[in-house]
Amino acid sequence: QVQLVESGGGLVQAGGSLRLSCAASGSIFSINNMAWHRQAPGKQRELVAAIMRGGSTNYADSVKGRFTISRDNAKNTVYLQMNSLKAVDTAVYYCYAHMAIIGGRWGQGTQVTVSS
Repeated sequence: QVQLVESGGGLVQAGGSLRLSCAASGSIFSINNMAWHRQAPGKQRELVAAIMRGGSTNYADSVKGRFTISRDNAKNTVYLQMNSLKAVDTAVYYCYAHMAIIGGRWGQGTQVTVSS
């Protein structure tokens, strides 16, 4: 059984920062790409940032220059550092990992609320 457990969400004022973490545990052979998605009320889930095993990254245009994704392969963990947060960043943030043999898995989500 493989689990992704997110942490680090919460309430922050506009302009503030938060750091999300997502740790994968269980019978994991290797993790290919990892990513953060988010879903705001009434909207579709969207990709925020992704990182490949080798470290290459890509970001949604709306977060470029403000968010940074990183990973620790030894800990099977992905992070999302979010700076200069805006009210429009308010959403449930979901971790995603694509693993060898098993395929894709999602975390349960963590709420990020930015007050203006």
